[in-house]
Amino acid sequence: MGSGWDEMITDRIFALEGVHNFRDYGGYAVSGGGRLRSSHLWRSGQHFGATDADVGRIAGLGLATVFDLRSSVERTRHPCRRPDAFGAMIHYAEDEDILKAPTHNAPHVAVAAATARQRDAASTRDGMRRNYGRIAFRPGLMAMIGKMLAELAEGRGPSLVNCMAGKDRTGIAVAMVHLAVGVHRDDIIADYLLTNTAGDVEARIAAGAQTIREITGQADDEAVRVLMGVEAEYLESAFNMIVDKYSSLDAYLAQGLGADNQLRDRLRHALVI
Repeated sequence: MGSGWDEMITDRIFALEGVHNFRDYGGYAVSGGGRLRSSHLWRSGQHFGATDADVGRIAGLGLATVFDLRSSVERTRHPCRRPDAFGAMIHYAEDEDILKAPTHNAPHVAVAAATARQRDAASTRDGMRRNYGRIAFRPGLMAMIGKMLAELAEGRGPSLVNCMAGKDRTGIAVAMVHLAVGVHRDDIIADYLLTNTAGDVEARIAAGAQTIREITGQADDEAVRVLMGVEAEYLESAFNMIVDKYSSLDAYLAQGLGADNQLRDRLRHALVI
């Protein structure tokens, strides 16, 4: 990538117009030495609002694989725009876990629906905290993250993981990649929190607010801002519940996601330089 790309990628953020929260989650140091490849591991929100310019820039990333964590209902409601002759293998999440849940929507939209009567920031924040304790155990999401880890270990080339807002399901998935290769816990949290400052934050919140209000009727501005943001305690809540159930994060990776020591070694070989 030449200097033009360097201008579009600042502090990990890939500057796009209609795709929000698009950023590089590589580049972090890992235990034992080395760093994750940069410009190789991408994360984002959905691409429904991608402009023609966005589509062209995404095509330039040379993506080999895409992991779309949204439900079929979300994908139908907001189909992603893709470059012409897009050559990446796209993996879609199964609906199994969504069908067992009260809604087909993203976690933050589900919280909005559940807290619609309270319509305040405090109840919404509590709802997000509780919801994170459940996200990591959704069978469909676990299966998708396991597939993602296995695919990344194949070293096929640059990849992208996305959901609706690129923060909750994607946040859990990225954290598991980071944990599997040995990124420090502080860096995992720091990467997660970049959602709050990545790109045009107000445009991202406005886009999310429109969808939330269309689906749930949630109208409180402060509650919507909570729904569209992240806090360290959300991800820490998921980690704590994983440890409660599996005894350790390593056990969750191995038993829940199929990332045993052999696969983790292959991941490091494919992703660490």
